[in-house]
Amino acid sequence: MVGLKRVEDRPTPAAVYNWRVYSCAIVAATAAIMIGYDSAFIGTSIALPSFKEEFRLTNATITNAQFSFISTNIVSTYQAGCFFGALIGYPVGQLLGRKNGLLSSALIFCLGAGIMLAANGSRGLGPIYGGRILAGVGIGAASNLTPLYISEISPPAIRGQLVGMYEIGWQIGGLVGFWINYGVTKHIPKGHVQWLIPFAVQLIPGGIFALGIPYFIKESPRWLITRGRREEAIKNLCIIRGLSADDAYLIEEINAIDIQVEHDRTAVGEGFWAPFKQVFGRWHLFKRLLICTSLFMWQNGTGINAINYYSPTIFKSIGITGTNTSLFTTGIFGVIKTIGALIWCFLIIDHFGRRGILLVGSVGGAIGMYVIAGYIKIADPANNPTTTLPPGGIMAMAFFYVWTIFYAISWNGTPWVVCSEVFPGGVRTVTQMLAAASNWLWNFVISRATPYMFSSMGYGVYLFFASMMVLSIPFVVFLLPETKNIPLEEMDRLWNESNTWNANKIVMRELQREHEAVPGAPRYLHQDKSAGDEERFERSSSEIKA
Repeated sequence: MVGLKRVEDRPTPAAVYNWRVYSCAIVAATAAIMIGYDSAFIGTSIALPSFKEEFRLTNATITNAQFSFISTNIVSTYQAGCFFGALIGYPVGQLLGRKNGLLSSALIFCLGAGIMLAANGSRGLGPIYGGRILAGVGIGAASNLTPLYISEISPPAIRGQLVGMYEIGWQIGGLVGFWINYGVTKHIPKGHVQWLIPFAVQLIPGGIFALGIPYFIKESPRWLITRGRREEAIKNLCIIRGLSADDAYLIEEINAIDIQVEHDRTAVGEGFWAPFKQVFGRWHLFKRLLICTSLFMWQNGTGINAINYYSPTIFKSIGITGTNTSLFTTGIFGVIKTIGALIWCFLIIDHFGRRGILLVGSVGGAIGMYVIAGYIKIADPANNPTTTLPPGGIMAMAFFYVWTIFYAISWNGTPWVVCSEVFPGGVRTVTQMLAAASNWLWNFVISRATPYMFSSMGYGVYLFFASMMVLSIPFVVFLLPETKNIPLEEMDRLWNESNTWNANKIVMRELQREHEAVPGAPRYLHQDKSAGDEERFERSSSEIKA
């Protein structure tokens, strides 16, 4: 997503890269910090002895199966809320706007986080269940609206960098979430306050997000133009770009937005349901939607969210003993994943493409999982506990971190990139909503299944995740074309190629030949004949500046 060299689509005034556009993106990306934190802290929080004792969840009061059922409910209520929140985010963002939609999601999240703090031994887990559902609704809506908003207000040359802040924010939140419980066990006496602090910390990113929106975020000019509020759109764009209304660059951008909005109305139609009819009524778009949203099934099939939500269980199965040791090991996992995400964002995704790194991630990750499964099968740490980790266990942990590296530089953020770039602008808000909903749906499935998988399958859990990564390889090879360097206007041409493996090379050669045939002249590159006799042409964005 992020390049090391700024490549502009046209001569751009230096004022465009001002603090205002960065502040809008950073505040919006704060939503990802609360998403990452909430995904990471809960597994280690419910494993704290202080939490178990207060809510009578120790081995002396309930069975392992009962604890698995309760922990599954605590974790999965959040994903259920996220799923419905992602769906709700579309009408909220369309009707109330991106800014008010983000503010609503922040307030709902803070309300849910606050409700969780009412839980104690006498009240039971009810406030945690209810609070996590509400927090999930807020997070689901934010996961839909944040990338959309950032992409709409970003200058083209730094759009990848600014959208990349969303993924970085997610990893920063996750890193804090993985370490928070290690910190409280080391410095806070065991008791109510010890487990309550990680729950209360949710309010920090949520509060920053909610308070920052009114002061730093300006409503998306693109959304304002779609609502007929042109003067307000120009005013906001002037502030975001740091330019006056009569600047040639700003006039050109407003004209481009006008053209795109009118094009979407002509191609897709007007009304709330028009994009849905376009996506579900045309097979080529619906097929593309199925392939792209299925990437989140394969992403969760790597085992990432089993580890995010149940890391103490994961490390216990390998032979890691002791609460502090398990929490420390989880923290190291978070550090490696964050560093890997930064490398992916700055050095890999825009340089090595999408499909290739998914394949490398699947092969490397599968090897790591198979090695861990083999060690657990042979050593059986659960029935042969040791006070220190044996050499075989050290090897298994090393391969676990190898798996983490391969995941972080491949499947971690790439499905989001693919889903954001392969659909026409007129339907992208709907496809983004469905992509976010697919992510949370598979999160929910994994969060519900993981405890039962470990109790019944043992080392077979790692075989399952390894096999899922192997099965993802033919899916990517035969169904997912490489999208690197393909203009957004040419995605239909790419996906219409029957030779999926070489589609990128074929389309790039065609574009080069067309450019050489009529050098310097505008050309119409995209011809969509998928709807019978209707033909729609879109001018390549690379030619608009010519």
